[in-house]
Amino acid sequence: MAKRLRPVTAEFLELAPTRLVFVSQLRAKPDQVFRELTEDASTWPLWFTAVRSAAYTGPPPYGPGAGRAVTLRGGSRFVESVVIWDAPHRFVYRVEQSNVPGLLAWMEEWLLAPSADGGTVLRFTMAIDAALTVRAAVRLARPGIARSVRAAATRLDARCTGP
Repeated sequence: MAKRLRPVTAEFLELAPTRLVFVSQLRAKPDQVFRELTEDASTWPLWFTAVRSAAYTGPPPYGPGAGRAVTLRGGSRFVESVVIWDAPHRFVYRVEQSNVPGLLAWMEEWLLAPSADGGTVLRFTMAIDAALTVRAAVRLARPGIARSVRAAATRLDARCTGP
């Protein structure tokens, strides 16, 4: 059964007990990346293989307050709400409910900045508060999460720029 998590604000991205931050350089422009991140959640499994399914829970137009349902490989499920939709620079959502035991609060941020070569510097942040055992597990999983995020960024870039 899904458990409701503590609602947090954007400040949580800096204050969370566990923060994982990953930076990637993409060839695609920020507006291309932002559209791929936000327009159709159902495309996420095409570039982020840890995601089994994702969908907005209501009709468009999407923006702050929009709901999303996400299932990861392995069965973790999340009900999320969009907190910040600042095209083409920042996309932030928090987890409202999850079936993962021990989670207390979770927020993710996709920050997109133009790079000197005309592409995008992507900074992805996971901010988590959880039981001590879950926080330890997340820290131990960091190298695997980093590989997954790096691979997702590469596939996201390819979807934005083509072959």
